[in-house]
Amino acid sequence: MKPEFSIGNDFIVKNLDKKEFFPLFEKHRDSVFSQDHSLHFRNFLSEDENRKIKELGKNCYDQPFQMNLAVFDKKENFVGWSFGWQDNSTTYYMCNSAILPEYRRNGIYSSLLKKNIQILSEMGFQLIYSRHNATNNNVLIPKLKAGFIISKMEISDTFGCLVHLHYYTNKTRKKLMNYRSGEIAPDDELKKLFEM
Repeated sequence: MKPEFSIGNDFIVKNLDKKEFFPLFEKHRDSVFSQDHSLHFRNFLSEDENRKIKELGKNCYDQPFQMNLAVFDKKENFVGWSFGWQDNSTTYYMCNSAILPEYRRNGIYSSLLKKNIQILSEMGFQLIYSRHNATNNNVLIPKLKAGFIISKMEISDTFGCLVHLHYYTNKTRKKLMNYRSGEIAPDDELKKLFEM
C-alpha cells in the first residue's frame, strides 16, 4: 500500500504508524461516538487481569498458546480430546472437543470442559469461545450448564448452521453480556460502568 494517496480532488489519505494514528483517533473519538453505548472491558478489569492480558499478548502473534488435551482411561485406551488455540491477547478458541461414543454419558466431557475453563481462566484469558452445529445437544447442553452463553449464529459453507458460545472468565463481563442480550436489566454495578 502506498504511504499516501488521494481520494477525490481535495483529500489525501496517509498510512500512519500507531504512534501517529492513535493520538488523533483518541482526540476525536468522542465527537463521533458521543451517543455510543459501548463499554471497553479493560476499564473495569483488575490489575492482575490486565497484567495477564499483557503477558498473553507477548506470544499471541509469534507463538500463540495452543492446548491439545487427550483423554485416556486407566487401561490407557484413548477416550477423547479437546484442542484449541489463542486468537489474541484476550481470547482462546476451543476448536474441537469430543468423547468417543462408547465412553459418553459418564461425565467425562463435563469434567474435561471444567478443567479447560480452569486452566484458561488461570492463564488470564478473558473469553473462551467455541462453534457448534446448532443441533449438537451433546456439547451445547454441558457448555450452557458450565456457564457458556449463546453469542451468535453462523451459516458456514463447510459446517452448516453453527452456534457460537462464549464463556467470560470475568463475572462483570458475563453480566454485561446478559444485559446486552436482554436477559437482565442493568444493576447498580453496570450503571456505574456506563457512567465512566
